[in-house]
Amino acid sequence: MTDNPPAISTSRLEAFSDGVFAIAITLLVIEIHLPEGWEHDLRGALISLWPSYVAYAITFLLVGMVWMNHHRMFHFIRRTDGVLLGLNVLLLMDVAFLPFPTHVLAEALHSGDGAAQRVAAVFYGLVLVVGGIFYNAVWWYASLGHRHLGPHITPPEARALRLRWGLGPVSYLVPTVIGAFSAVAALCCYVFLLVFFCFDMRPRRRDALSN
Repeated sequence: MTDNPPAISTSRLEAFSDGVFAIAITLLVIEIHLPEGWEHDLRGALISLWPSYVAYAITFLLVGMVWMNHHRMFHFIRRTDGVLLGLNVLLLMDVAFLPFPTHVLAEALHSGDGAAQRVAAVFYGLVLVVGGIFYNAVWWYASLGHRHLGPHITPPEARALRLRWGLGPVSYLVPTVIGAFSAVAALCCYVFLLVFFCFDMRPRRRDALSN
């Protein structure tokens, strides 16, 4: 007998994940609607939708960033099991939920109500924090003991990625707290973080040699 898990391919997991990412990122635009009476001043109506445009752009790029890192992560994960499938489903659940807090944020910005904007910014950030926790849960489960990883990544490299990707939930918690005081400051932080996490954090071979 062997303690190794069955060699279940990740192909269907990745295909399903790509589908959820694609649907979630497409649904974002469905939440943008022309206001009532737009036919009397279309230009003004389009301009007044700027909060929806901002929320849409931030979340579209954020979902794209998560998809990029998910793709990078599964370059190293070569097999799966029931637990890993379940953790990935939890991550996708958070991704599929993102259009709703995006709509809430856009409506709050459009209202001009400072209190509502702060609540919306915190709510948006909490969804990002939860997503970051699920993302890291997938990697931690797959990488601990090299459980589901291929031979093209070493244990020190996997450990380095656990630390680097582990910054995500903590990093998004900071602007979430800031959002309780300033929605605009929180949004600026969210934009900075999505740009930061777009960079490929996967260690190079020389990193492993130095660990």
